[in-house]
Amino acid sequence: QVQVVESGGGLVQPGGSLRLSCQASGFTLDTDTIAWFRQAPGKEREGVSCISGTDDSPYYEDSVKGRFTIARDVGKRTVYLQMHDLKPEDTAIYYCALDSTVPWSMCPLGPGLESEYDYWGQGTQVTVSS
Repeated sequence: QVQVVESGGGLVQPGGSLRLSCQASGFTLDTDTIAWFRQAPGKEREGVSCISGTDDSPYYEDSVKGRFTIARDVGKRTVYLQMHDLKPEDTAIYYCALDSTVPWSMCPLGPGLESEYDYWGQGTQVTVSS
């Protein structure tokens, strides 16, 4: 059974940083397309960032561009989401999602594209508050 596990969430003050990690049992994550989604209370889940399985091209939702960075560490079989300059509006549960079947050159991140991902983690809470 595939298990996707996120870690690294927590409580941070505005302007602070966090690094989320994603690992998946049974996958090395070296050629899989990985995405981070988030869901804030009372809001729909939205795509935050993804990394292509073909060439590691990263993509970001507009509100996090310049603040978040997605990266793959093949040796550690881990995909990270480094988050800087966090804002209260970044508060949400962050989910890692994996697609191991489609060799996306431009990973899917927009509304309605969650179904493209085969496996999901349980999420990790990120709270940005003073």
